[in-house]
This record gives sequence, structure tokens and C-alpha cells, in this order.
Amino acid sequence: MTLAPKISILAALLLAGTGTAWAQAETAPAPVPAPTPTPAPQSVPVPDATAASEPAQEEVPADTPPPPTTDIISGRTLSILLDGRLVAADGHKRFSDGGTSITRFSGAKNGDFRVEPLPIEADLIWTPHFTSSLSGNVSVAWQRDQENAVDVIESFVTFLPPRSGKVSISAKAGLYWPEISLEHATGGAWSTVHTITPSAINSWVGEETKVVGAEATLTASLGNHDISATAGVFGFNDTSGTLLSFRGWALHDMKATMFGRFKLPPRNQFMTGAQEDVTRSTIELDNRPGFYGRIEWRPPAPFTINAFYYDNRGNPEAFTPNLQWGWRTRFANLGLTFEPVQGTRILAQGMYGTTQMGFKDNGVYWVDTMYRSAYLLVAHEIGKGEISGRAEFFNTRERGSEMDHDQEKQDGWALTAAGRWSFTNNLTGFLEVLRVNSQRGTRARLGLPDDETQTVIQASARLRI
Repeated sequence: MTLAPKISILAALLLAGTGTAWAQAETAPAPVPAPTPTPAPQSVPVPDATAASEPAQEEVPADTPPPPTTDIISGRTLSILLDGRLVAADGHKRFSDGGTSITRFSGAKNGDFRVEPLPIEADLIWTPHFTSSLSGNVSVAWQRDQENAVDVIESFVTFLPPRSGKVSISAKAGLYWPEISLEHATGGAWSTVHTITPSAINSWVGEETKVVGAEATLTASLGNHDISATAGVFGFNDTSGTLLSFRGWALHDMKATMFGRFKLPPRNQFMTGAQEDVTRSTIELDNRPGFYGRIEWRPPAPFTINAFYYDNRGNPEAFTPNLQWGWRTRFANLGLTFEPVQGTRILAQGMYGTTQMGFKDNGVYWVDTMYRSAYLLVAHEIGKGEISGRAEFFNTRERGSEMDHDQEKQDGWALTAAGRWSFTNNLTGFLEVLRVNSQRGTRARLGLPDDETQTVIQASARLRI
């Protein structure tokens, strides 16, 4: 398809979406003395089965010729991803509407199953090649439940010179997700590969760890071993941790945007007055850069191990007039990819971290949350398709001076079974069953049981143009 029809198709889809886009700029005042709050919330890329250690990449049809060295705008550099689904789900009001259920879709008003066809996402991806070493990636999208009709998903440039000898370097700068998730493709729109819904870990990565930053990677070959080390510095991620503390972990495939926000569930009386009822994922409050580091080891065996550390260096006492707060969020993440036999892939991730917000009361921040989660995913290719299963657990523990330590903790687990089939190079179908159990005492504020078990069944058609 040529360039003009692609733009026309996307324009029609976006005009059919919700209201006019707007962007709210946040100021960054210096921290002030403690206030006294008053009471007042596509077509998926297919992973390369021959390289278990490589990140998932966007699939390119076999008959596509190599791109020219410089290609700024053409049919090669523009693509459209569309996602439509048939969804059946139960459970009470979902978190994205200010409720307490932790899946993207929920049931009828009484919590029973509801079935509905839904358009989910339309992405326009621009991947210009400026030189043989310098390229870009800009993704804009309409997402269901997104605040603005059209918003930016990612926008960054990558410097990747040809490797010579045993050492190579690369760099990236812009708006992007650091390389944490093992479940997402790297070639545009940050799409999941094996399932529709990512794990709790990578659902949170998608909503609260996007950064505006820059990173550099050094890769070296030591005998038959490859080792890479990445260091990054970033800003515009000061609110990271808000959702984990006030809602807990969740399982969904919504992605943070440049100018968007997420609704918060009902909070206790003090926090209702102290925190705005939404959180904005991409704002700068304290002018203090954060940092992250990643190291990866690829031995002469069919597995890869990586370790990642993140610290946003947020000032917990910084806030804006509309009560967006800085959060000091830190975590460590371990990842493993293993291919025991051809066509079978095993992924595992584990994360542990803490986040703090507010002023200190007797040496304790208003909010002080510890969080952890881990999952194991097994995927096996069958012809043009794949079947996969994932098991995971997640929890949070609260230690803040203005939070109820028993009511505002979370415990949960989830099981996911999924199938994927590539009908053509451009059309991929998914079927997924997700079973989630979570316990959180704050549900009692709405007259709901502390414990909720939900089932979400989805059939997805993803089209790439």
C-alpha cells in the first residue's frame, strides 16, 4: 500500500475515535512546607524462533527488499497497526474507570459476565532511516480508554553503527520504555508477542516506567560469550509508583502516552485530599534526573540472563498545585530467556522495589510501599501459530504513616493461556483466557468483598498495513 492511502486510513480511524486531543503542561515548583490536606481518583510481530536470546523484533515479510540507507518518508517507513476484539469478562468496576477490579475489562454492574465487540487500538508508526547508523521511531495512537483522541506512544532516535571487531556501541534518546519487558516487541507500538495481556510486571512497566531520556550500550565478545552493559539517564517520570501504591498490580495492555493519565481508585480520607484523582505518567516535578543500568549475558548456550536496576530519584515532597506528587521509586528486575528445544521458549522475570511519597511523619513518609512480582511463561510454536501459558504472583506491602497497613496491601495471582495464529504476513489472530485473583482490603469502602476472582476471555484480530 502506498503512502497516501495509509495516511487516509489512519485519519478516518482517528476521526471515528473520541474527542479532541489536548495536552496539559505541568509546572515544577520547588518543594514547599507541608500542607494540611482536607478530605475531598495490529498485527503482532512474531518472534524469531531461532534466537532465544534476542529481543522480539517486528516481523518483515520474506519478499521485502532491504531498505535504502536513507529513507525518511515512504511506504517502507510508515505502517499502520489495527487491533479489534471480542471480549467476555466478569468482575466489578474496572480500575481504568476508577473502580477496584484489576483487569482491563470488567463485567456488568452486578459483576456478571458481559460480552462485547470492541475496537481497541490504531497506531501509525514512522521509522525513518537518516543514515546507515541513525534511525528513528515515532508511534502515535488512538487507544480505547485513552484520555486524548490521538497521543504519542514513543518517539526516539537510535544510533547503531556497524560492528567491527569484538566491541560495539549503540545509543538511544527520546521518549521510550527502557528494555525491561521480555514480552514486548521492539519494532514499533510496543506490542505484546505471546499473549494479548502482558504479565503484572510488564503491565506496570507499560503504565509507569516510560521515560524521556538517553542511554548508551557497550557490547563485547569474550570468547564465545557476549556481554552488554547499558546506562541511562532520564526525566519526566516522577509520578512512577502512584498506581502501585493506591491500586496495586493490574493485568492489562493499556500503554502510557506522552500527555495522558490514569484514573485512581477510591483512596482513604487523607489521601483523597492530598492526591489528585488521576496520575500523569510523563511529567517532571523536581528537575532531578533519574538513572538506570542493565547488564546482559549471552553464553554459548540457548539462554540469556539480564539484570536491570532503576531509580527515578524523585523528591517525595515535591508537588504541583493540582496535587501531582513526586515519588521516589526504585526497583531491581531479573530476566531469563531459555530455548530448551527448537520452537519452545521459556521466559521468566522477577521484580522487587519500593516507592515513597509525601512528607515524613516521625521519620516515615505518608506512603511507603514495597512491591514484588514474578512470572514464568512457556511458549511453543505449532506451524504458523503458537500456544503459550503463564503463571505469576504479585503483592504489595504498605508501611506509610497515612496509609492503613492491613487494608492497603495486596496479594494476588494470575494464570493465562493463549494461542496465536498468523493467517497472513499482515493478519494475526489471538485467543486468550486470563484468570486473576486479588485481595485488597480497600474494596470494603465500596461495600465489596476484599477478595475478587475475575475471568477475561479475548479474541483479537491484529492487522498490519
